[in-house]
Amino acid sequence: MMWVIIIGGIFLFAIGSLFFLASRFGSFSWIRKLTGGRKALSYLAGLAVVLLAGTVLTVTLDYMNTAICMLHLTAIWLLAELIGWTAGKGRGKKLSQDKIGVAAIVVTAVYLCVGWYLAHHVFEQRYELNTEKSVGTFRIVAMADAHLGTTFEAEEFENAMREIAALSPDVVVIVGDYVDDASPLQTMIECTEKLPLTQPTFGIYYVFGNHDRGYYGPEGRGYDGDRLVQELEKNGVRVLEDETVLIDDRVYLIGRKDKSSEHRGGRATMEQLTAGLDDDKYQVVLDHQPNDYDSEQAAGVDLVLSGHTHGGQMIPVNPVGVWMGANDKTYGLEQRGDTNFIVTSGISCWEVKFKTGCKSEYVVIDIRE
Repeated sequence: MMWVIIIGGIFLFAIGSLFFLASRFGSFSWIRKLTGGRKALSYLAGLAVVLLAGTVLTVTLDYMNTAICMLHLTAIWLLAELIGWTAGKGRGKKLSQDKIGVAAIVVTAVYLCVGWYLAHHVFEQRYELNTEKSVGTFRIVAMADAHLGTTFEAEEFENAMREIAALSPDVVVIVGDYVDDASPLQTMIECTEKLPLTQPTFGIYYVFGNHDRGYYGPEGRGYDGDRLVQELEKNGVRVLEDETVLIDDRVYLIGRKDKSSEHRGGRATMEQLTAGLDDDKYQVVLDHQPNDYDSEQAAGVDLVLSGHTHGGQMIPVNPVGVWMGANDKTYGLEQRGDTNFIVTSGISCWEVKFKTGCKSEYVVIDIRE
């Protein structure tokens, strides 16, 4: 529901942006000169410029990301007008629409280029956690929200997997949304074949996210959740669905079914998943959506790893999920009682190919006693 509201809002505002930008481009002096100063013709010429730019962006990107670009240009243009009006009032001389428009276009282009880089370049995010439990040192590398095919093809994915291998992880965990509803079968197969390159000491583990099984059936992308599991297991990945595994007699991995499973037969409670576990051993929960913090803290687990939020993706959307009650946290590390919670912004993106409120990342967690 949160994403339906956000996407619906994006397209409504994009339509408004179309008319706003048409009027602003139509006010450029060179367009007014071409149209002989006639307002209606200037507006239509401005609309033609916007539609041409939108067509180029749609062919290069897609409808969603074209809407994102238009929204940002509109917001920054309005801000530039406010700054121009304030500055002009102080000087007693109004800034020209040409200067304001050029400034808005340049700032928007730079801002979105930075957002493109933050989405397509994978960063390393480190956390160090201390415990009194006898774990020695234990390194987890976690990634979520690959949404294969959005910013990753096999070659780029391989580069990221080799970076992870250089970190000598004890385990690698994939915390959901490894694929998207539009992730092609061949992309999924080729990228999954790269996962063993991470070379963790004790294996690779995976839990489902809300997109992995596909919302629209297997027809669109050519496979279902069972085929995904088959490819993961073929490449040595252990799939955990409300299951617990003990690693090296030191660390439990507790892999939860995604919250979306509550509408498909349900999922186990934290009380059920932790029943009978040795509390002297470190307990790590893999739960794609960060929205069951109360029960996870009550269960007394040591660490919960989640994704799903994409770190809020873009300013000012970042806190919306928490405000709506869809998520307990948007990004980063938080401690509640004796339980640490980490939410990653994800190694890639869903649909929107820009990140301005966060960055693409994999997470390195060093646990030390």
